[in-house]
Amino acid sequence: MELIMKNMFQSLGKSRTANRLAKKYGLRFGAARFVAGETIQQSITAVRGLNQDGRVATLDHLGEFVFSEEEALESAAMCIKTLDAIAESGVKSNLSLKMTSLGLDISRDLCVTSMKRILERARVHNNFVRIDMEDYAHCQISLDIYRELRKDYDNVGIVIQAYLFRTMQDIDDLASLGANLRLVKGAYKESPQVAFPDKSAVDENYKKIIEKHLTNGHYTAIASHDEAIIKHTKQFVSEHGISNDQFEFQMLYGICDELQKQLVKEGYRVRIYVPYGVDWFGYFMRRLAERPANVWFVLKNMFK
Repeated sequence: MELIMKNMFQSLGKSRTANRLAKKYGLRFGAARFVAGETIQQSITAVRGLNQDGRVATLDHLGEFVFSEEEALESAAMCIKTLDAIAESGVKSNLSLKMTSLGLDISRDLCVTSMKRILERARVHNNFVRIDMEDYAHCQISLDIYRELRKDYDNVGIVIQAYLFRTMQDIDDLASLGANLRLVKGAYKESPQVAFPDKSAVDENYKKIIEKHLTNGHYTAIASHDEAIIKHTKQFVSEHGISNDQFEFQMLYGICDELQKQLVKEGYRVRIYVPYGVDWFGYFMRRLAERPANVWFVLKNMFK
């Protein structure tokens, strides 16, 4: 039953029709738990609240359903506005983005040009931009563009997904760049030909890539709510004398709030991924697919 529900929500998240309906009806039925709002100001307010108890953030203007150059340019403009708003407000936050929202599926050149504009503005504000990894079909081109950008920019990082077979090789290949990586398990539905179908295998690979990237001496963001993974990381850095300045724990807005605060009290850097915007439906569906408890939260809200 759980697998059926997971597949259903992942499929819904890719539906253009469902996405249009979601935009029409807004953040209802519990989505506001996971999405900070539809405007920049709402997201800045959310980040300010996180900063007050020691958490930093990365803001993401959601946008996965971009079908025209005009929409892609609008999305890039929102990324720049977000960087400006972060600087003007003084909140502690980076920027995260998906390159499909910048028109990657329309034109590689369009996407790269926008990425450079965004990184230039981030450089002006002494800020950092994280490229989110998407499904397997976008993996290689995302890494290729990242390598291209790193020739001129050191304020950009990317995400690597533990559930892909190729990931360990990607870690090795990126080592020479001194890449700042966010390491995640992976939330997209992928073929067993390219990804580990078994959760235990994903968890084991996740631990291995965390260890490898930390041992390589490069900055590592461990993005997980899995307390076993967090405990493993704590033990590994302690045993190998790795400074807390070389890594951070990352979690999603609205999930495991008490665990986030506890890690801050223990002296770890904790960064919260804070999404906002009207194009929130795909993100919301992935959160429901990841954890059945989130579904019951939403169902309860529907009847309030």
